[in-house]
Amino acid sequence: MNIAEVVSGRAKLKGIRRALLSAAARNVLADQLRALLPAGAVVGPLRIREAQFKPRRKLTAYYDVVVYAEGKKASCVRPIAVTWESETDADRSGETVDITKAVAEAVRRGVAAPFLQLTADLPELNMHMRVSPLDARFTQLARLSDPQHVRTMLADTYASANGASDRRRIRDYKIASVKYRPGRRHVLRYDPEDPGGGETVFAKVYISDEEARTFRREDGARTFRVAREVADWLAERDGLNCLRPLAYVAEDAVVLYPRLCGVPFSEYARRLNADPAKWLRRAGEAVCTLHQLPVALASRPEPHDFAAEIRSIMRKSRHVSALLPDVGSVMEAVLDCAQELHDRLSQEPPTFTHGDLKSEHLWVCAGGLTVMDLDSSRLGDPALDVGYFLADWQFRQAHLDQAGTDEMYESFLAGYVPRALKDFSIRVRLCEAVELVKCAVRRVQLFENDWALRTTELVERSQAVIEDVQRTLVLRGRRFPLARSFDPTSAGKSRYLQ
Repeated sequence: MNIAEVVSGRAKLKGIRRALLSAAARNVLADQLRALLPAGAVVGPLRIREAQFKPRRKLTAYYDVVVYAEGKKASCVRPIAVTWESETDADRSGETVDITKAVAEAVRRGVAAPFLQLTADLPELNMHMRVSPLDARFTQLARLSDPQHVRTMLADTYASANGASDRRRIRDYKIASVKYRPGRRHVLRYDPEDPGGGETVFAKVYISDEEARTFRREDGARTFRVAREVADWLAERDGLNCLRPLAYVAEDAVVLYPRLCGVPFSEYARRLNADPAKWLRRAGEAVCTLHQLPVALASRPEPHDFAAEIRSIMRKSRHVSALLPDVGSVMEAVLDCAQELHDRLSQEPPTFTHGDLKSEHLWVCAGGLTVMDLDSSRLGDPALDVGYFLADWQFRQAHLDQAGTDEMYESFLAGYVPRALKDFSIRVRLCEAVELVKCAVRRVQLFENDWALRTTELVERSQAVIEDVQRTLVLRGRRFPLARSFDPTSAGKSRYLQ
């Protein structure tokens, strides 16, 4: 395998899939993992969770690997991150923090076992491997993976919230990594060893408060404050609740959340044969309530507008243009057209918005609908939230035909109570088109067999929304000349599936 051809993009999708999925590539990863383990340990199956490709820079993949520490008598699942870089990036990608200290901390706490080392490099392939809980930037990850530290931290959390007598609930915890993304983000799950000895807790890890302020990154303290204040505000109203965090532990820069008992919104509608129209209407009511929150509660003080959303999508879309050039051209034309149409519409003052309103962030619980994950909440156009929710619904319900899509709009907006403001419904459609592209760019995984087909279909669906908006505006007597046009037939599917 010529990794330089893969990272450059010249090997196309076939080369990337070979690097991620082929038996030869898996054997190389297994060999590197065995070199980090004691004699007798066995490397089991590797399950790929996510992959990111930055053409001419790097390919990164995240796996869960099963490791049998004593022959096959005891096993554990460990997340790993593997990056293949271009020679240029490899020359300048040295660790910004001394990684040996992070390794030593993990070994000292016993959380490296059964691994003897948590990092491996293969210079001839410009390949770097990191094993959880190693992260030179999130230096607290090792201690947050240490059962003894976790037990003490949760004992202090419960005692602080409910009094010293609540310490009796604390027992030993099993620790699992929900998301391991070195240098970016981490989520851990703590399950009590004794089911009667406490509750499941989730830990969302942030960079230090000082670094968050310096580099304007996600701030754990601010996220905790916002979630608590939003929960308090919603508690006084009907129709929507907010997952209330347990605590923010400043020394570990971690927000602790209780387990949410319920079902994600889209799964509820699909699995239990619930009436989609009824639940979409309830979702519309919930989102309307969310947009009435005081703007001062937003996690991120800087406004986020339509143009910023498009710029963010374009930065993440280079792999589509490299691997599917024709689809990339249509995608760019769709976004340009959406921006030009949006610029000619009336706007409204920004409101509180969720900022990442996927249906998995809205749960059906015993007490009604509950919203979670407010890290991205900000001042913004409420149409962006509505558009993303409707795009996400279509992404998850790929079978939707035109009749089903029309029913989705009708049901959701009946609950949301369409705003009387001029052009709001048109802005929602434009935001939906942009967010369909976002789903194609960020949420269809390269290693999936139908990546090319699903990406193409989502871009085509986005294109159809733009064309529908144009027809609507023409019927209303509003003709908007566009600097760029696109050919509806330019994204034929068959050419991308080879």
